[in-house]
Amino acid sequence: MTPSPVPASASGDVAEARRLTEAYDALRAEIAKVIVGQEIVIEHLLIALLSRGHCLLVGVPGLAKTLLIRTLAQVLDLKFSRIQFTPDLMPSDITGTEIIEEHPGSGKKDFRFIRGPVFANIVLADEINRTPPKTQAALLEAMQEHRVTAAGTTYTLDEPFFVLATQNPIEQEGTYPLPEAQLDRFMFNLWLEYPSAAEEVQIVKSTTSLHVPDPRHILTGEQIARFQDLVRRVPVADNVLEYAVRLVGTTRPGSPGSPQFVKDWIRWGAGPRASQYMILGAKTRALLTGRHTPDIDDVRSMAGPTLRHRIVTNFNAEADGVSAIAIVDRLVRELV
Repeated sequence: MTPSPVPASASGDVAEARRLTEAYDALRAEIAKVIVGQEIVIEHLLIALLSRGHCLLVGVPGLAKTLLIRTLAQVLDLKFSRIQFTPDLMPSDITGTEIIEEHPGSGKKDFRFIRGPVFANIVLADEINRTPPKTQAALLEAMQEHRVTAAGTTYTLDEPFFVLATQNPIEQEGTYPLPEAQLDRFMFNLWLEYPSAAEEVQIVKSTTSLHVPDPRHILTGEQIARFQDLVRRVPVADNVLEYAVRLVGTTRPGSPGSPQFVKDWIRWGAGPRASQYMILGAKTRALLTGRHTPDIDDVRSMAGPTLRHRIVTNFNAEADGVSAIAIVDRLVRELV
């Protein structure tokens, strides 16, 4: 019996998936020329980008958060902009503003829109919690809608559009914590840890010499957009989808299936957006590791960065010294 031919679209996706895996290996190699360690963080940043998500990076000063994001933009050959969030920053400082422009010949005056730093492919929102909520909301609206409205005119942002916001977990005086509804717009909450002793030796050695690494471009914006579409076409088995929904459901203290420690320690659980992002992250992780469909382990690996900022602990958890990530880790271990 003659085997059925493979559909052209399916064979094309397989070839595209192979190209993505090769590009991922090349990206990591180029980023490693500048950034020492942080392999998991780099993996999650690339997963969020390919999933059309955004990331919130939390880490103490000096862990190269800005350098990591700038290097990512460089190897991806994307337009990069950095916004330093301060208490006096206005929404127009992010989205742009209108100015009055006079035509030299006629003397006629018109308004002209000057685009703000949000009109880039990768936007670094440095210390996003240092600016008032009104200004935070201007960026978060652009993250959700991928467009900006100014003076009644809507401007569409260039694709891909990827926002990376940073926060310092130490200094909380004079800050404006992001509300839960705004935190929910970030696909991942990534915590940068201190480097190991060996990594720190390598960091000091490379940054105190004359050598300046020059990572090369690997992917263009057009290629990234194609890979983002590929992620959406990845099939997912029903049992994997059901596991993701069940895992998110157990974070809700009012859910019949949630364990007793969730009822004791969590005030509010994660919403459906967490399930969506976990599946998108699992799809992308499978592709990056050379597989054409995700499994439950892929979903488990996405649980920590997806859920840690979407569950609200109560006073009992604080009194017991239990963090949100500790609760998520326990859920992943116990849910079968």
